[in-house]
Amino acid sequence: MRHGKKINHLGRTAAHRHALLSNMASSLILNKRITTTVAKAKALKKYVEPLLTKAKDNTTHSRRTVMSYLQNKESVTALFGEVAGRIGDRPGGYTRIIKFSAPRLGDAAEMCLLELVDFNDIYKKEGAEKKAKTRRSRGAKKVEGAEETSAEVKAEEPKKAAKKSKKKE
Repeated sequence: MRHGKKINHLGRTAAHRHALLSNMASSLILNKRITTTVAKAKALKKYVEPLLTKAKDNTTHSRRTVMSYLQNKESVTALFGEVAGRIGDRPGGYTRIIKFSAPRLGDAAEMCLLELVDFNDIYKKEGAEKKAKTRRSRGAKKVEGAEETSAEVKAEEPKKAAKKSKKKE
């Protein structure tokens, strides 16, 4: 049974696993997408997403923290430069796993593509602007011509108020 076992050891020692994830994270940041097995991709997703969140605030402390994980100057520079600029307004979910239908020929391992979400131009809609998301409910939908009728009603209201005040006198 696997009660309470949250980490996938990937059949490696701790040092080997950390080196593997560090190298894969550096490759992901530099190349924006990598092909790997599904198990490694899931482990890498948990490893790299906190690093991407740290890259949003460009401080010396966050750079040193990320450098201790990646140990590659080029990938840290790319992360805090190009990548952080694109993911700055995203609240999370920086990576995407796309599974391939065919397994790997040698050992029939499930393969997938792990990519940074904001760097895939295929899924972006042309000419679509990002709308500000809100948790508030939307008001009643405006009907065509409703603006004209509301303007007419507003113009008539002062006339009615003037008539009522004359009747009272």
